[in-house]
Amino acid sequence: MNFAVAAEERHQSFQLIITSMGHRLTKIYTRTGDAGTTGLGDGSRIGKDSARIAAMGDVDELNSLIGVILCEELPGDLPDLLRSVQHDLFDLGGEMSIPGAVLLKATQPSRLEAAIDRYNADLAPLKEFILPGGNRAAAQMHVARTVCRRAERALVTVAHEQQISDASRQYLNRLSDLLFVLCRWINKTSGGDVLWQKGKNA
Repeated sequence: MNFAVAAEERHQSFQLIITSMGHRLTKIYTRTGDAGTTGLGDGSRIGKDSARIAAMGDVDELNSLIGVILCEELPGDLPDLLRSVQHDLFDLGGEMSIPGAVLLKATQPSRLEAAIDRYNADLAPLKEFILPGGNRAAAQMHVARTVCRRAERALVTVAHEQQISDASRQYLNRLSDLLFVLCRWINKTSGGDVLWQKGKNA
């Protein structure tokens, strides 16, 4: 898989974000948010408790969790894949910060589908529900999966009232599937999945 694909498009997308933000990154504190509002990339201000900001926060949390996972010893080209996902999530965050902007391309969810197929091909068919867990990297991946689902729900909430690109919703939906497959793929190397036992403590 070529994880450097569309790098030039990503660069152009972030030129839009950087241009819209001006020189705001040169100063860490501005005091402009003390009253409970925050600035978007188009210069408008909205409440920090708005649905759009909540969705941006969930995407940021997800990206941070993936950063934690990358601190683990990960096999194969998995670190490259996860770093690519981090860049995609930053694209999504940029899209959320500029209402009406479309930064994610249709090829980005498609890349996730290709990764799902590739990693899932190494796994036995899943016949039972599994518990979140396994080794530490897989357990952290499970946490990232659940945060991804939350970010997707938050994005859908925003889409009820504001325009959100199809690629953005598709991306988070595919990413949660990919993270689930990666949980299983990682656990395959360290003893397998932790299977749910119905009524175990009944």
